[in-house]
Amino acid sequence: MTTLTLLILVVAAALVFDFINGFHDTANAIATVVSTGVLRPRTAVLMAAAFNIVGAFLGTAVATTIGKDLLDPAQVTQQLVLSALLAAIAWNLFTWWFGLPSSSSHALVGGLVGAGYLHAGWDSINPTGVEKVVLALVVSPFFGFAAAFVGMIGTFWVVRRMRPARINVVFRKLQLASAALMAVSHGQNDAQKTMGVITMALVSYTGSIDPAGKFPVPFWVVIACALAMGLGTAAGGWRIIHTMGSKIFKLRPIHGFCAETSAALVLQVCSHFGLPTSTTHCITSAIMGAGATTRLSAVSWGVTRRILTAWILTIPVSAALGAACFSALRNV
Repeated sequence: MTTLTLLILVVAAALVFDFINGFHDTANAIATVVSTGVLRPRTAVLMAAAFNIVGAFLGTAVATTIGKDLLDPAQVTQQLVLSALLAAIAWNLFTWWFGLPSSSSHALVGGLVGAGYLHAGWDSINPTGVEKVVLALVVSPFFGFAAAFVGMIGTFWVVRRMRPARINVVFRKLQLASAALMAVSHGQNDAQKTMGVITMALVSYTGSIDPAGKFPVPFWVVIACALAMGLGTAAGGWRIIHTMGSKIFKLRPIHGFCAETSAALVLQVCSHFGLPTSTTHCITSAIMGAGATTRLSAVSWGVTRRILTAWILTIPVSAALGAACFSALRNV
């Protein structure tokens, strides 16, 4: 198989991954706004798709981290990138089937590291970049939980003299803004991961590694990734929407607003610093944080344990899948 054919397969697989990422992660932006009855499901999905596309055009710092900092560009091959994408796609579909909000970011990072290690051992892996990415992926959910917990307490104090019916009216309207912000933040962080992978493959194909360390993402790649994610989001992953919107904690508009706003702010900060963060982990932990302010028993910790198990398994399983795929494709 020619190198050009492999590159075309990589781009196609990357856009499929991006589509599934949007499909898998639709719940990130709209689970709360649907579960609280603020928007009808189809309306919410279309809104999230539109704002995902907008967010995809708001920077390339995360793409640079994924495409340049995880692996040594000189060691990257088309087979390696394709293997990582196939591993991430497989894990996303598996967790979607069981309705588990797992991280597409973790799956992609695991796939890249697993395939990279099998290709050239530790020489292909940039430990500083991996530490940076893994630290962001691990720490961000705690910030999401803490921000939502503190935000809920502060919000309750502000509205303490308002009647419950009035609170619901006010926060039903505010949830429209918080859901839009969450959708923009999701597109901004997650679409860039696919941009980084495609650009990594293009650099490998052309051999044009910038000695100054720059990592320009072609504009056609930005457009393609924005549209693929938007279309995937529009398709809607209803299984995960149901899990996040009702199984973790019975949300009211005030909880939905605080959870979405807190998660979106964490994502905005991470995107600014080029940190590929899991939008799924951020919003899920924020829902837990908002729910925990009512009482700890209000959170369904049994469902939470299943979600945490998926989180813990994602990187090692996707790394193993990436290595297995590369073993099969290395001589193609």
